[in-house]
Amino acid sequence: QVQLVESGGGLVQAGTSLRLSCAASGRTLTSYAMGWFRQAPGKQRELVASISQAGSTNYAEAVKGRFAISRDNAKNTVYLQMNSLKPEDTAVYYCNAATTRGPAWAQGTQVTVSS
Repeated sequence: QVQLVESGGGLVQAGTSLRLSCAASGRTLTSYAMGWFRQAPGKQRELVASISQAGSTNYAEAVKGRFAISRDNAKNTVYLQMNSLKPEDTAVYYCNAATTRGPAWAQGTQVTVSS
């Protein structure tokens, strides 16, 4: 089974950028569709961005034009580049792999955007 480890969260000011990383071990990430989800306090977890095995991407309306998901197969890592951050982007962000045994989740990383 794949294991996912995230990094890159933090506290930033509105309008700045962050890049989240999700490194995999145990399996190659090219085997899976990957996604980034987020969960804000008191809200349900929501899909932010996804990338298919073929490399096609999809984004939530709230982040279109600001966030970009990508994968580096050589590093077995998926990234979420977040630009023009807004206070409403504040949440715990989770990396996800759609495995044949069900979804695999990373531990989550806090992103806090101050106004």
